[in-house]
Amino acid sequence: MAVQIEGRDLELSNLDKLMYPEAGFTKGEVIDYYTRLAPVLLPHLRDRALTRIRYPDGVDGAHFFEKNAPGGTPSWVRLETLPVPGSTKSRETIDFVVVDELATLVWVANLASLELHTPQWRIGEHPDLMVVDLDPGAPAGLQECCAVAMLMRDRLGEDGLSAYPKTSGKKGMQLCVPISGTQDSEVVSGYAKRVAGELSARVPGSITAKMARAIRPGKVFIDWSQNAAAKTTVAPYSLRALGSPTASAPLTWEEVEAMALGEEPARQFGAGEVLERVDAYGDLLADLMEPGPPVP
Repeated sequence: MAVQIEGRDLELSNLDKLMYPEAGFTKGEVIDYYTRLAPVLLPHLRDRALTRIRYPDGVDGAHFFEKNAPGGTPSWVRLETLPVPGSTKSRETIDFVVVDELATLVWVANLASLELHTPQWRIGEHPDLMVVDLDPGAPAGLQECCAVAMLMRDRLGEDGLSAYPKTSGKKGMQLCVPISGTQDSEVVSGYAKRVAGELSARVPGSITAKMARAIRPGKVFIDWSQNAAAKTTVAPYSLRALGSPTASAPLTWEEVEAMALGEEPARQFGAGEVLERVDAYGDLLADLMEPGPPVP
C-alpha cells in the first residue's frame, strides 16, 4: 500500500499480519499506535541514534536488534555515521537511523520494529539525560520498584536533580533525569553508580547495585550502567514484545506513590491505555526537553 506522509512516499506492507497473536494486534495497529503518539514520541527520538528490535513474524517469532540502516532505506531517512563504542562487529562505524519526523517513524514501524531504544545522548553531544533503571528480581515486582523510585527521587533531589518516572512496559521502571549535557558519559555513569551504591547500602535487604543475578531475588536492582555511551534504554511510549502490546508509560509521582503503598495496582499499561493517558495528560516527560543541572 503506497502512502504519502508529509510529502514523503513510502510503501506499507502486510498490515493484517499479527504482531501480537495472543492479543490479535496487527502490524496496522502498531503503525496506527506510533502514528497517533508521534506528537509526544518524536521529541524523545529526535537527534538520537535509534536501535530497533524487529519482529518480522510477530512477538512469537525470531527477532533481531538493528542499529545499522537496512538495505532499501529511503533516501529521505536521516542517517548519521558514528563510531561504534564497544561493537562486537569489526565494523568501525555504523549508519544509524535518526527518527526526526513522522514518515521515518512510520517507515520504522512498517519494518516491524516493535521496540525502540535510544542512548542518553543526542548526536554529537554529551548526554542530556541520566537514566536510573529499576529491575525487580522476583518475588519483588513493580510495587517494590515504585518504593525504590521514591527513595531515588528524594536522593537525587538532594543534589538538585529532578526525576521523571515511567514504566518499562515489562517488569520494572525507569527514572529519567534531565542533566546539563556538559559532562561525558563516564562522569554521569560514575555518579549514577555512586548513588545506587549509597541506596543499596542504606536498604541492603531490598536494593542491590551489583550486576550478579545470584544476589537479585526479592531485590530491586538499580542498573546505573545504562548511562554508558554504548548502552540504550527503551524509549518513552515504545511498545514491548510481550504476549500483549504493553508500552513504556510515563507516570505521575502520585501514581508511583499509590502503587508503592498498594493503594493502586502496580502494573504495566497496554497500548490503548497509553493513548488514553496521552489524551488526558499530554506528555508527562515534556520537561526532559529542557536541560537540567550538571551531576555532582
